[in-house]
Amino acid sequence: MHGRRGPVGDRLEGDRYEIRLKGHLETRWAAWFDGLTLRHEADGTTVLSGAVVDQAALHGLLQKVRDLGMPLVSVTYLEPDMTEPRKGLHHDR
Repeated sequence: MHGRRGPVGDRLEGDRYEIRLKGHLETRWAAWFDGLTLRHEADGTTVLSGAVVDQAALHGLLQKVRDLGMPLVSVTYLEPDMTEPRKGLHHDR
């Protein structure tokens, strides 16, 4: 499991993830996703990205996605030294 990396504002920074949803989520929902960046893609998806403190927080975000009723397309772990996301739901260390 990945750990906390260091302070960012008032909280500790965690691992970075990208959560892709089918459809365009209204920007008014951005605050509900704990500081993640919300971006609309031309392919009709919404991408939520940013630091997630720990696995419990990640599961909490996924529960919020479920509660919205938007189809989940993917969850991608972003390597700390990479600008491109790594494919898949799981990662090895």
